[in-house]
Order: sequence, then structure tokens, then C-alpha cells
Amino acid sequence: MRVYLPSTLTQLRGLLDSGVAGDPPLPGYAVTPALREWYAEGDEEELEYVALTLAARASVRLLDADPEAVRRRVVVVAEVPDAAVSSAVHVDRAAVKIADAVALELVQAVHVDDPSAVPDVTVAADAVIEADLGSEDAAFKVEQADGHELQWFATQEIGPLLELG
Repeated sequence: MRVYLPSTLTQLRGLLDSGVAGDPPLPGYAVTPALREWYAEGDEEELEYVALTLAARASVRLLDADPEAVRRRVVVVAEVPDAAVSSAVHVDRAAVKIADAVALELVQAVHVDDPSAVPDVTVAADAVIEADLGSEDAAFKVEQADGHELQWFATQEIGPLLELG
């Protein structure tokens, strides 16, 4: 199953250094039955984009929790065994929990903000908790970051990407 793991550049460095993406269970997003039911008109590509977008939003929450992390959203895309993935619909219709370690060899690509997104992502990270609590002003600030498209990088480009920061 293809999963979208919210991450940061700091965590991406850890993935490259250790060969695994964090400690399980890992939160992620995927095209789940609940997402398919909710977005019945969407094709597979549109559904995957929704899961990617939700993971990018979750990356903002990780940035809020790590004041030292570079303010660029990161999403790691991996193919994991179906048996390792369970639905977490209490979080979101596309949310999943990955029970096994996600090894670097399972990673298909990463999506990362362009450096030009840093100002908007910084504001979003500072406002995300207020947005989650219902502040419309804070939600607007978070949505500004959502307006930046993530860039796609192949796994062999992770090292050079991290060198550039």
C-alpha cells in the first residue's frame, strides 16, 4: 500500500542516516476505503493527492513541535505491506498507522517545499495549533502554506537535497 508519511528535513536526515523512517507505529495517510467513499468522484490520482496534502498539513504540526527544524514541509512516500497498515479514521478518513518500520528501500520518493515557501510555512507552523482549535485567522495562515506545491524528489536525490538545506 502506498503511504504518505509526514516528516521534516531533520527526520529525513535521520531516515538517510539510519535507513528507517522513525519508530513504529508511524502516523501516515493513504487512499483508504473511507477516503474513497467520501471522495467518490475522485480518480486514483486525485485521491493520492488528497492523502499527500493531508500528510503535508501534518508535517506543519511536526514543524511546530520542533523549533529547530527548517521550515519546509516534507512528505515521504513509501510502499509498505498492506498487513502493516491499519486505518485511523478517528483522526481523519485518510489517516493510517504503520505498525512496521519503514525502511529506506521502501521509500519511493519524497515531496519537499521549495525554499521560497519558508516564510509561509513558518507562519503556518506558528499558527497550526490555533487553527486546529478553530481560529479562522490561524486557519487562513495555515492555508497560505497549503498554497505552495511540494517538489518531487527521487530517493537518490535525498542526500543532495539535504546538503542544500
